[in-house]
Amino acid sequence: MNYNLVDPPLVNTMAVPKNGWAAIRFVATNPGVWFMHCHLERHLTWGMKTVFIVKNGKSLKEKIMPPPPDMPPC
Repeated sequence: MNYNLVDPPLVNTMAVPKNGWAAIRFVATNPGVWFMHCHLERHLTWGMKTVFIVKNGKSLKEKIMPPPPDMPPC
């Protein structure tokens, strides 16, 4: 699979055909699990949603801090 990393299209919407997929590349400095969905709530039940997992970065501001030691377990 070859990705266009030189001059990729800059768009904020995309159409994905049935049973298709899209590759999304972005820069994030806010680690965590982020939910993204379509513009209409009803579409959530149609599968128009995804989750991004943003891993820790290199600097301290780009890392998830561990919970405090006195935090009660779930």
